[in-house]
Amino acid sequence: MPILAIRNLEKIYSQTSAFGRISSGVHAVRGVSFDIEAGETLGLIGESGCGKSTLGRMVLRLIEPTAGSVRFNGVDVLSASAAEMRRLRREMQIVFQDPLASLDPRMKVEEIVTEPLAIHEDTGERQRALRARELMHDVGLDESALRRFPHEFSGGQRQRIGIARALALRPKFMVLDEPVSALDVSVGAQVVNLLRELQQKHRLTYLFITHSMPVVRYLSTRIAVMRRGEIVEIGTAEQVTERPEHEYTRTLLAATPEWAV
Repeated sequence: MPILAIRNLEKIYSQTSAFGRISSGVHAVRGVSFDIEAGETLGLIGESGCGKSTLGRMVLRLIEPTAGSVRFNGVDVLSASAAEMRRLRREMQIVFQDPLASLDPRMKVEEIVTEPLAIHEDTGERQRALRARELMHDVGLDESALRRFPHEFSGGQRQRIGIARALALRPKFMVLDEPVSALDVSVGAQVVNLLRELQQKHRLTYLFITHSMPVVRYLSTRIAVMRRGEIVEIGTAEQVTERPEHEYTRTLLAATPEWAV
């Protein structure tokens, strides 16, 4: 059984006219279906505005779908009660695109990475402090970082903090929503390598959202290509990048600079 099973997922955003009437809506995601097996990385690639991030947030129920189903380890996520969702949140986490916007500037790093523990686990301050130090080691930061604020770090370091927070509850599945698109190429490469190491160490499953073909090819087991809210092609990383079937996939590959391949 796959760890994640998505069937006919849709999201329609209604539009309201100047007179308050609801007109035809915007179809952000259309009938998307796919499975993700435990331990693999499914790369989701497409141009900006194609619905990738909306899809990723619907999987975690951060956005309510208009239609369709999401099952995580056999549990129906969309019909789960508040108590069931609280339990599921421990196993399903997200890393956002902009690390500065996703970290509370008023909180020190230790508070940021241990906040999930304070919410979800009945642990003492000492245990949370120990876990915070473990997380810093996992993401390649010094323990001294725990006493500082987000604005004191570089973009790559802030993203490592965001990853540490996502790892705090030892999840099984993570949505990575363009985690390196806001970073310099060299820094982004370091973060991608870190994500791969963490996946192997903690046996994680990823939904990796990106618009970069070289990055998705490097990190993913399989690749799903999204265009205008629909999955137009899905297959192994080798199949999609070496023998693409859809014209849009061939266009994405043709637009990739040779030096980035």
